[in-house]
Amino acid sequence: MRILIAEDDAKMARILSHGLRDAGHAVDVVGDGDAALARASGGPYDALVLDLMLPGRDGLSVCRTLRESGSQLPVLMLTALDAVDNRVEGLDAGGDDYLVKPFAFEELLARLRSLSRRGGPARAPALRHGRVSLDPASRGVEMDGEPIELTPREIALLEVFLERPGTLITRTVLLERIWDDRYDGLSNLVDVYVGRLRRKLGSALHPWPLRTVRGAGYVLDPDD
Repeated sequence: MRILIAEDDAKMARILSHGLRDAGHAVDVVGDGDAALARASGGPYDALVLDLMLPGRDGLSVCRTLRESGSQLPVLMLTALDAVDNRVEGLDAGGDDYLVKPFAFEELLARLRSLSRRGGPARAPALRHGRVSLDPASRGVEMDGEPIELTPREIALLEVFLERPGTLITRTVLLERIWDDRYDGLSNLVDVYVGRLRRKLGSALHPWPLRTVRGAGYVLDPDD
């Protein structure tokens, strides 16, 4: 997923961004409400992690404005206020979920996975192609029914290909979906990770059917 974090506490923003990147997500960070609204309104995000106590426009105002504009971007609200009235106010403003600080990072990840499933198109219980299957909920990958170890980034890359067999996927699309603003279209990260996937999912006798389209991107040949 590509996630926007709106958090004015620099330490908390670093913790969130580092943890989410380690989990294989692309992350952008803003520190005030106006920037959060501008980025969330026009950016290719799968979720917004929104602190309610932002300078300028607060988180409630950001969320209300997004909903009034018709945005269905999943919003996970963060706050140090744990009174029932505060939670109700956040949800009434259009938030999809609410997490009180301090929280366990694994719970944050679980809530984001849940929001992703609710906020996007319906997904099959598992994505399958030939010998390979991926469970979007557990992030588990199997080959011929046996678990295979992939890094979070490799799993995120594999998920994009499994979602769109037969479709040309450009490097720019992959960078936007899996990495973030720290990388540009000239980065060779995509090629490096594609190479790793090919080695892990294929062999000389049975290569993984991902074709490179020179100057354009990649196509995972449809499963016959």
